[in-house]
Amino acid sequence: MDSILRALDFDALRWIVIVIAAFAVGFAKTGIGGVTMLVIPVLAGVFGGRDSTGILLPMLLVGDVFAILYYHRSAQWKDVVKPLPWALIGVALGGLIGGRISDTLFVKLIGLIVLACLGLLIYTERKKQSLAVPDAAWFYIAIGIVSGFSSMIGNAAGPIFSIYLLALGFNKNSYMGTNAWFFFLINLSKLPFQIFVWHNIGINNAIVAALMIPAITAGALTGVFVLKKINEKYFRYIIIAMTGIAAFRLVI
Repeated sequence: MDSILRALDFDALRWIVIVIAAFAVGFAKTGIGGVTMLVIPVLAGVFGGRDSTGILLPMLLVGDVFAILYYHRSAQWKDVVKPLPWALIGVALGGLIGGRISDTLFVKLIGLIVLACLGLLIYTERKKQSLAVPDAAWFYIAIGIVSGFSSMIGNAAGPIFSIYLLALGFNKNSYMGTNAWFFFLINLSKLPFQIFVWHNIGINNAIVAALMIPAITAGALTGVFVLKKINEKYFRYIIIAMTGIAAFRLVI
């Protein structure tokens, strides 16, 4: 174990950030998704843009498995399938663009995407009761492409896809199950780009994800418990405010 940790060559601050991120991933996948938005800009600030996505993606996949195991029976597959092909196109666009820009610009792009997603999240909080999904092909195309692109660039597609799911009027479990399968498939599709195009995922990232399974598990169990107990509205407001500050820091 000591030799593995030495090979990863992370200082104490980076390990603390990784553990917090792993717990947040587990918590977000089974509880309140906005928590992940907080750790995305923090990881980008500590590790850099592309490297931070390489650290986070394997942990997200572990979290996706927890979410699928718990909520798989509640998934609405037709609502996964409609935007999925377009989301894969968005992933490909993000993979090509993200591989051609500098890391400084990449970090700023993550910050801008997170801020845009937060704006959408705030909008859905205010319009939750009156939000309606347009019954038109352009809507599924737009949601799919933008979700795929923002997921590829900054793992920040949660609020965008949330608009789609909230507007469909899903109950809590259907929302979590559909969300779990959609992002598991999207995150799987991102692996080839990050391994072979961006070259930011290797054996070390897999080791980090494996080491973080206890933290992800703790977050997932906490998320299941908290989702049943907490006043979600006020908690989400705190997350939105903290994430906005962190994302704004990346942009400037």
